[in-house]
Amino acid sequence: MITFPCCKINIGLSVLSKRPDGYHEIRTLMYPVRGLCDSLEIVPDPEGEECKLSFSGIVVDCPTEKTSVWKAWRVMRERYGIGGIKAHLHKAVPFGAGLGGGSADGGFTVRMLNEIFGLGLSESEMEDAAATIGSDDPFFVRCAPRICAGRGEVLIDNDLDLSGKWIAILKPPYGISTAQAYGGVTPTYSTPIEEITALPIEEWRGLLKNDFEQSAFALHPELAEIKEELYRCGAEYAAMSGSGSAMYGLFAEKPTLPPSLQEIAIYQGEL
Repeated sequence: MITFPCCKINIGLSVLSKRPDGYHEIRTLMYPVRGLCDSLEIVPDPEGEECKLSFSGIVVDCPTEKTSVWKAWRVMRERYGIGGIKAHLHKAVPFGAGLGGGSADGGFTVRMLNEIFGLGLSESEMEDAAATIGSDDPFFVRCAPRICAGRGEVLIDNDLDLSGKWIAILKPPYGISTAQAYGGVTPTYSTPIEEITALPIEEWRGLLKNDFEQSAFALHPELAEIKEELYRCGAEYAAMSGSGSAMYGLFAEKPTLPPSLQEIAIYQGEL
């Protein structure tokens, strides 16, 4: 079986409070971007009891046991007794970008293993399994626009439809770690994101915020300049995705980006 774990963008991200378990209470609207994706192939291994995983594309610079694919297989094996697999991951979504590339691999793996081994799990059961891998992994089980609350694992359906809009995703030549991002953010109350996204998109600017931007822009002022340049190119809305460093702009039609932005563009396409 082959699937294509896609990335996501965060449309607004509020860090509300620090939780007793060490995580932060957040609220964000995640939206899938299916044009920028990894490629993941999984087949059962009748003669094995392990997860044999190979890679290509962007270098995966961590032990196999630390990858979301391996973690997802381990969770499904412990919970449902599945057998060994052979898997190959071609990595195209960059790390440290706030695009959920690793989480997508985990969520898609759970869904694939459910089908390959005929487990017959419900969507909520798969999301529960994915939540043990990482906070964003459950989103990718359904991979549809949703409000994500709690530490990210509480999913609420949302009817935002950006079909026909164009998106440009830009990534500077560095990432921002999640720990670094949370270390510089101050939890505050914000207007519920779903109230703002119910407004016309041209009214989002100034109302819809990513709380990580303040600290990220202080560390990397060029990110703020990228955001303003996207607006100068005609973006209806521009923001940082997740904890960064990827920036994106939403446009009514295909944009023409200047060379400075073309150099760091990793995806342009219609949603």
